[in-house]
Amino acid sequence: MSAFVNGVDLCEGFYREVIAPILAQSFPSLRYSVARIGDGSDVLGYDTEMSADHGWGPSGILFLQPPDLETLGRQVSEILADRLPLTYRGYPTRYVQNAEGSLLFEQGDAGTGRHNVTVTSPERFFEEYVGWNVAAPMDAADWLSIPEQKLLAVTSGAAYHDGIALQALRDRLSYYPRDVWLYLLSAGWNRIGQEEHLMGRAGSAGDELGSAIIGSRLARDLMRLCFLIERRYAPYAKWFGSAFRSLACGPTLGPVLLRVVTAGDWREQEAALVDAYEHVAKMQNALGITEPRSATAVQFYGRPFRVIHLGARFAEAVAAQIADPDVARLGRRRLIGGIDQVSDNTDVLCAAEIRSKILTLYN
Repeated sequence: MSAFVNGVDLCEGFYREVIAPILAQSFPSLRYSVARIGDGSDVLGYDTEMSADHGWGPSGILFLQPPDLETLGRQVSEILADRLPLTYRGYPTRYVQNAEGSLLFEQGDAGTGRHNVTVTSPERFFEEYVGWNVAAPMDAADWLSIPEQKLLAVTSGAAYHDGIALQALRDRLSYYPRDVWLYLLSAGWNRIGQEEHLMGRAGSAGDELGSAIIGSRLARDLMRLCFLIERRYAPYAKWFGSAFRSLACGPTLGPVLLRVVTAGDWREQEAALVDAYEHVAKMQNALGITEPRSATAVQFYGRPFRVIHLGARFAEAVAAQIADPDVARLGRRRLIGGIDQVSDNTDVLCAAEIRSKILTLYN
């Protein structure tokens, strides 16, 4: 087996050296796109040798136009099944599913296992994976109801060949429209404003465990604000910290937030949180969206703990900059934010089929 390479690079070679010649010979006039997007740590660039134990191997998504998918889709998949080699660069090209549903790429005979080149259309893929009808315009509720991990997964990875304008669809999802972004920023600061005083109150009452949990929640919310400030989609929990390190603020702010979640008592945690608050507040001011707000922590109404005391003020000031009337209407209601700010439940964030129900939060 060759030295480990990132899965996106492996799949590019698999397409260029194996899939493309098969398609050129069997379907010379076929227009298509090929990409490695969607689920998988390799799509985000975080795969390692450990990733190869499941769901990782030579693969890709072959996108056809809807009429071609209807008439040729099954035939294309069957020809690939017949002609794909059993291995590519030492990695099996066929997989089986275990009882948990994980894909296990295994060496086998020509008749065993299935190849992992999915044949679909852009329309079907985005409908099934994101719950997005590509023929319809995206409104604020659409943006807010799609988890960031999903948006990141379809805009990361790579498109190796683009004969049917797949990239144009990916570009449409590249990042939030300005007013939706402002709404999410506002909601993020609102979360800070709602909880920043609770950590100290729990700690001062002798509840170190409770204060530690609240402090960790605040650290996560500050990290999410940083992704928003730097206009980057945040991934799901497994790669949240890794992606945060790659932000411009990561090298400076990361050690501060680590102090927050590893503090020995609430006073130590408070000191780290204050440093983090002030840093993120300066980042917010640097955007120039609103008039600068004070980025210095203060006493919470004379009580013996400190807060940035800016969550609600930033939230209100940022929301006031929203121009789109539909988004502004959401800003005047309770600032629940996007679905990632509403829930971290895996089933809520992963199941595209329930997005129609999530939309009711905003419509």
